[in-house]
Amino acid sequence: MSAVLDHHDHDHAHHDDHHAPTGWRRWVFATNHKDIGTLYLLFSFTMLIIGGILALIIRAELFQPGLQLVNPELFNQLTTMHGLIMVFGAIMPAFVGFANWMIPLQIGASDMAFARMNNFSFWLMIPAALMIVSSFFMPGGAPAAGWTLYAPLTLQMGPSMDAGIFALHILGASSIMGSINIIVTILNMRAPGMTLMKMPMFAWTWLITAYLLIAVMPVLAGAITMTLTDRHFGTSFFNPAGGGDPVMYQHIFWFFGHPEVYIMILPAFGIISHVVPTFARKKLFGYASMVYATSSIAILSFIVWAHHMFTSGMPVTGQLFFMYATMLIAVPTAVKIFNWIATMWQGSMTFETPMLFAVGFIFVFTMGGFTGLILAMAPIDIQIHDTYYVVAHFHYVLVAGSLYAMFSGYYYWSPKWTGVMYNETRGKIHFWWSLIAFNVTFFPMHFLGLAGMPRRYADYPMQFADFNAVASVGAFAFGLAQVYFFFFVVLPTMRGQGEKAPQRPWEAAEGLEWEVPSPAPFHTFETPPKLNAAANKVIG
Repeated sequence: MSAVLDHHDHDHAHHDDHHAPTGWRRWVFATNHKDIGTLYLLFSFTMLIIGGILALIIRAELFQPGLQLVNPELFNQLTTMHGLIMVFGAIMPAFVGFANWMIPLQIGASDMAFARMNNFSFWLMIPAALMIVSSFFMPGGAPAAGWTLYAPLTLQMGPSMDAGIFALHILGASSIMGSINIIVTILNMRAPGMTLMKMPMFAWTWLITAYLLIAVMPVLAGAITMTLTDRHFGTSFFNPAGGGDPVMYQHIFWFFGHPEVYIMILPAFGIISHVVPTFARKKLFGYASMVYATSSIAILSFIVWAHHMFTSGMPVTGQLFFMYATMLIAVPTAVKIFNWIATMWQGSMTFETPMLFAVGFIFVFTMGGFTGLILAMAPIDIQIHDTYYVVAHFHYVLVAGSLYAMFSGYYYWSPKWTGVMYNETRGKIHFWWSLIAFNVTFFPMHFLGLAGMPRRYADYPMQFADFNAVASVGAFAFGLAQVYFFFFVVLPTMRGQGEKAPQRPWEAAEGLEWEVPSPAPFHTFETPPKLNAAANKVIG
């Protein structure tokens, strides 16, 4: 075939490229980064609701002592599936959705580097999610080994365990493909003039997160594959009867699990680093130190894994090393919090919904960080390990951390996505409702844990009744707030109800994403923008 198109053919081909597909084909065969970003966000919100329903069944059971709704076996299935669905189905895909939507817009690229792989990495998630959710209906019920899938429990589970392992493999493959796509896009497709140290913070945090994902997802794959061969092929990696060691599983899992915690929070740091300067009307304080702090967190995350294992019979030398390494990771995290506060200091701040969620994030995430610092102390951790204190700690970091940052990012960028301004009053109702309900739910759990209530128990003695009742009421209020968010904030903007968003809805917002119209056209930056090297301003 001739490599040369005549003028008419070239026009025709060009026209076809511009034509946005319609109907179901647009979504099933989507290769446009904006459509795939939207699919990721809708998928993750669906999984958030499913995981949330499981959590509410757990809290309904714990509303008072005694067994009310579910038996202990089903209770353990619910806690396991709640954890797996929230981590792998809600938080991680949501941040990939933000990355798909925003990274090409922020760096002046026309799309993601590998458009078809982008489509494939999204659609892999659907069968994996169906497999995880349907495991409740398999013989013996869903996996009930905790979201960490510890041996030897996993060696005793029914067929749903195999389905869970397969689903995690598929989700891991999806994550690795998404990460490769993000790394290649960021490193190779930035607009001319955008050096790495001029790149938006969200792109930086995702670049580092993508490297973390590629490093640790194969570790999880190894651990669950060894579990699979123990179950079916006569190996004894984790089976003591054949000379295996269940504690080895913990080491392998947490070598994945601790960087995974930062995979779920670093993109949140990136979002907050955009929202705070915009509403403080100041440049981000200490940009370079933010980049170095993010990198330090990523590197240190590989040497702290065994702080999850202080009670597993670790020698004192090991406890000391992991204790000090864990305390060290608080330093770069504190640098970030200092920088956000310094950005706000003497800024002319206004508190629109994105800024409310950002400030709420900083406040509540800092509390979660302090409880983590307490858990870093081996002698204290041994006392409160596997109690509700730990549950409170990681929900403060992941719900009030990752989720609040996502809400902040949604309110901040949705005018650019939909071309419609969200309703500010409803946004503020969503924020205060979420903040109060969240703290009512999880703050009492610190006291339950300090008093010795173990987690993953379906029943408890009378002395824990009051705080559990309070936490359960808060949990239902928090869940309702997210339903309110979807029906009264998201749906109206998706339907185009509301005032039209200007190109730059926030006057002080900086970045290339604000140089395109609202809503962002189907194709943007087909010719890369030329940047003024001194500041990321478009000059051509």
